[in-house]
Amino acid sequence: MNLSLFDYHLPAELIAQEPTAARDASRLMVVDRKTRSFTHAQFSEIGQYLPARPRFFRNNAAVLKARLFGQRPTGGKVECLLLQPTEDALTWWCLLKPGKKTFNAGTFGHPGEYQAEVLGVGSNGNYRVRFHPERNESITDLSERLGILPLPPYIERTDDDPRRDNDNKRYQTVYADFDKRIAVAAPTAGLHFTTELITELENGGAHFHDLTLQVGIGTFHPIQVENIEDHNIHREWYEIPASTFAELKKPEAGARIAVGTTSVRSIEDAMRRRQFSPEVCTTPSGSVQAEADIYIHPPNKFAAIDGMITNFHLPKSTLLCLVAAFLAPGSEEGIDWLKQLYAEAIDQKYRFYSYGDAMLIL
Repeated sequence: MNLSLFDYHLPAELIAQEPTAARDASRLMVVDRKTRSFTHAQFSEIGQYLPARPRFFRNNAAVLKARLFGQRPTGGKVECLLLQPTEDALTWWCLLKPGKKTFNAGTFGHPGEYQAEVLGVGSNGNYRVRFHPERNESITDLSERLGILPLPPYIERTDDDPRRDNDNKRYQTVYADFDKRIAVAAPTAGLHFTTELITELENGGAHFHDLTLQVGIGTFHPIQVENIEDHNIHREWYEIPASTFAELKKPEAGARIAVGTTSVRSIEDAMRRRQFSPEVCTTPSGSVQAEADIYIHPPNKFAAIDGMITNFHLPKSTLLCLVAAFLAPGSEEGIDWLKQLYAEAIDQKYRFYSYGDAMLIL
């Protein structure tokens, strides 16, 4: 399947640089797969389009202030992006800029705050770094004090941009669990929910169930091979609590709606693993933990998802492939339909990407 099938032209002015004034004031394209139709609405109106007793499955990971700054012994500046911890809580896989100079220097730090040793380099250009905080604190607490939220590259900010104060609030979901500050990107489909809207939906019969997926830097990596099947998909750690997984296995209890592609990826990966090797990923508490390596593209089918909320994604991305597959599971028909829906969104001036508008697919 050629990569060109998942390409489209997006006018630069439609890339959302800031969130809407209110989270649920974003626009919503409601897509009905049975009738192959769509409707334009506001996200605050989502309850009008939902089936009875919907069950939402959402990613509660919080975004880490993962961009740390320091300097090499020579005084040269270093930017360090925390990716994920190793078995040692003080040692992390990181991206370094400049990488080679910092690796050769061996150390960098922030006087009075921390020192860091560059222990090795990984196969993907990432580095293993051991931190020595001056205070008795974890690396996540250190980054919360000193770091900057790692916004996607298409959101233009200087490091001292005053809009970053608003980003610190709005680039997190209202249900983010800050004990799980593990993501380097937000699960953006969830950014549209307010606490008031969640309460309104619950009062109408909806239920919300949490899971956690560590959204990694790989979510921004475009497909760079001609045939999409040849793409080497990134891996992301996730955990689905036993209670959430039990709900997923009850399709009769109400439509299962995934909030975002990260939730879809976690759920579909877990269902596949439990089908073939349940002992590999089930913890003593009954939760499912694993590294998602599932790659969803047409003509894949879905095991446990009846609906999905998602934003509008980048061209030539694995997320676009996933949405195309969900529009028409088991066939390749979703590719052309996705292009038609995106063309409509562009024509109607929808806002795209992380701070953009949303799509509800039922």
